[in-house]
Amino acid sequence: MKLDFIKPLVPFIPEVKKPSRVPSVKEKFVWTGIVIFLFFTMYHIVPFGVELKGSAFVEFLQVVLASKMGTLLTIGIGPIVLSSIILQLFAGAKLIDVDFKNSEDKANFTATQKVLTVFIAIAEAALFVIPGGYLGPSQALLAIGIPAGILVFLAVVQIAGASVLLLFMDEVTSKHGLGSGISIFIAAGVSLAIIQGSLSLIFGGKGVPEGITVVSKLALGGATAIPSALIALLPILFTAVIIVVCLYAEGIKVEIPLTVDRIRVRSMYPLKLLYVSVLPVILTSALLMNVQIIAKPLLIGAQWGDFMGHDISHYIAFVNPGTGQMEDGMLYFLTSFGNPLYSGYEAYIQMLLTPTPIFQIPQIIHVLVYMIIYVLMCVFFGKFWIEAAGMGPETIAGQITQAGLSRPGFRADPRIIRDMLDRYIMTVAVLGSIFVGMLAVLADLTGAIGTGTGILLTVSIVYKFYEDFKQQKIFEAYPQINKFLGASS
Repeated sequence: MKLDFIKPLVPFIPEVKKPSRVPSVKEKFVWTGIVIFLFFTMYHIVPFGVELKGSAFVEFLQVVLASKMGTLLTIGIGPIVLSSIILQLFAGAKLIDVDFKNSEDKANFTATQKVLTVFIAIAEAALFVIPGGYLGPSQALLAIGIPAGILVFLAVVQIAGASVLLLFMDEVTSKHGLGSGISIFIAAGVSLAIIQGSLSLIFGGKGVPEGITVVSKLALGGATAIPSALIALLPILFTAVIIVVCLYAEGIKVEIPLTVDRIRVRSMYPLKLLYVSVLPVILTSALLMNVQIIAKPLLIGAQWGDFMGHDISHYIAFVNPGTGQMEDGMLYFLTSFGNPLYSGYEAYIQMLLTPTPIFQIPQIIHVLVYMIIYVLMCVFFGKFWIEAAGMGPETIAGQITQAGLSRPGFRADPRIIRDMLDRYIMTVAVLGSIFVGMLAVLADLTGAIGTGTGILLTVSIVYKFYEDFKQQKIFEAYPQINKFLGASS
């Protein structure tokens, strides 16, 4: 199916125009800086008319969706990512026919994504506000006589509008700035979370109990003060270790030998361990997040009938009506687990040994099941994305042949290269997907600040910017940037 149905709407859908000339590096930095400033401004503005009710898995949301619960960016880039996933799935399954080399098809695809983003943004904003599990009408404004319906409507408009604005800010960055705006939003949000989390862990702050901070441990005095303070610093240490492991993994690659036709010059095709980057983690996290967002409001207070002393709905997902958190049930095993950063390692270990209220299974089983499901989903999405994004052996073989390259000792035939790549690409994709899935879960388990998913995304994004800067020779034109980034070059 073609996307021609959207064509009549294309002239009326706002679009950021491409620059009439190639922007200078300075102009790109200026536009990128403006976009980041607007992002952080919305990151700290509370929507008019509502107040925060529940804060379950807030950090997980912030990482995956570049969002912050209770602000204009409550749903962040969620609608943008979800609309992109849906359309990519449809394109990969051949349910829609899109030729991205055709300017008209590309324009129709972009317009369809924008329209779909608006609808998803409204739906997600409504799911956060209307049920009242996460955000609810401000009690102060209700007290002066403003109807709850008006406050809810205004909140949905503000939150959905901010998400749509991020879509156009992404366009500004991609056309006038540096790289992808979506990537910048994720990296900026996670970086801020790591800085704030580190400072809160040392000196105390919102979300970190006073008794587990480094300052409070040292203030107790005695022989155990310093060891306790060092244990309290472990999340920062684990964060640094995860960052180093991610950077090391970015450099792991397999070099496939090739030759240039006619002149027989040797060349190499680098196949990185992270061939599909962190896409498996993004897609897996986004899917699990949307399951939670949709399921929790529907199951709070649900009554489906009694079975073995519990309501049947509790076996699907038991949501504590007091805290709004999912605590048991089958869907609970698809949710991320707690973080020792906010409880301390002693309390965290005790929590892992505590049984769930319905199934009476130790929480450590929840962690293991979640890890297995998460890694398997990463492998599935990694293999799927290779085919959907045109990164499979057949596509790459065609590109290599068109570039005039061939396998040493063989004639220039894409089938020969395809057979060779087939042995490498899927193996690397599976290993890379397992690696990023395991690292994301283990980072969360150890209490790394910013979550494993966030660290993976941020390191990958920053590393990609670094490679792009080297390719564009920005370091040569602006040596102060190279000095700021350190000796990583």
